[in-house]
Amino acid sequence: MNNLLNKLTCEHVKALTPYESARRLFTASEGQARIWLNANESPTADNYEVRSDLFNRYPDCQPVALLSAYAKYADVNPNQLITTRGADEGIELLIRAFCTPNESSVLICPPTYGMYAISAQTFGVDVKKAPLQSNFSLDLNTIKRFVGQVNLVFLCSPNNPTGTSLPLKDIEAVLKMYEDQAIVVLDEAYIEFNSEQSKQALLTQYPNLVILRTLSKGFALAGIRCGFVISSKDIQQVLMKVIAPYPIADPVAQIAKQALSDSGIKRMQNRVSTLNSYLQDFTQALSHIKQIEIVGSQCGNFVLFRSEHNAELMKYLVNNNILIRDQSKQFLLEKCLRVSIGNANENNQLLALIQAFFSQAEYQKTGNNQSNQETVS
Repeated sequence: MNNLLNKLTCEHVKALTPYESARRLFTASEGQARIWLNANESPTADNYEVRSDLFNRYPDCQPVALLSAYAKYADVNPNQLITTRGADEGIELLIRAFCTPNESSVLICPPTYGMYAISAQTFGVDVKKAPLQSNFSLDLNTIKRFVGQVNLVFLCSPNNPTGTSLPLKDIEAVLKMYEDQAIVVLDEAYIEFNSEQSKQALLTQYPNLVILRTLSKGFALAGIRCGFVISSKDIQQVLMKVIAPYPIADPVAQIAKQALSDSGIKRMQNRVSTLNSYLQDFTQALSHIKQIEIVGSQCGNFVLFRSEHNAELMKYLVNNNILIRDQSKQFLLEKCLRVSIGNANENNQLLALIQAFFSQAEYQKTGNNQSNQETVS
């Protein structure tokens, strides 16, 4: 069987390293035994009612009521929308529709969300890179060098994991560079935490713009996997050629529609306001720990920081049942860890453990210095 698999497996799949999602590293079945601050999820969930009388039927491919509800929320036309299984499916649809395996390329700007590259590589599509500058701004000169070489350009704002938001002038610069050359994909998964920076108004000016959205973050619905692709009607029609027959399960559509009701949006806004307040307080407290350097900005629901003791701190937190995310393998992010903002109690527990870890480290350092001095004496 191994010989058969080796023979049949695509060469680009053999070389592929799968994306290490938070749930691959630590399973949700561990439940309340852990404090989950590693996947940028909401610490709270809302209650929803689901009808089962149509479960014997296949769901609508694109539920009209759901599209209408999200179009109203996002201030776009329903014919500019496709709903998908999270924003991740949107990434794959774009690659499948607009990239030819073993011929086409996409452009990413690391450090950024890992699934842009993984999804491209899964389909045998090459990945070009225009790394962010040291202040995490776009390197427009490098991005310009790839004009004519790539079919898709992926931008993320607010960016995961740096928490930075791209200025309008830079996004427009990229859109103009790639006019009639490539589709520019703007990932706004965290836009609810930085809503004044949304760029959906650009859709009327730039037909090569696509915006990705999700209900996973601000709407606290990571578990139902519901996202949206916002684009021109022409792009939408192409994507509909490659989408699965029934991408959105009926219970998902029901829950998403309730979340997008007036009361649901109000709950989301209250939750986001609370989490933004927690984020500000937690970041400020973290900045007072001398062994920690805050990295990037905090335009999402997470904070990124650097510590020379990142590996030891990560192990210490896991041993104490708090999970955060190691980002140190990413470009520019050596020794960096990312913390999702939880509820007040979770944030306080995490902060207390971080303080305890560094107090212990200082004590051990002081003790070793005293021992060395005694030995010399």
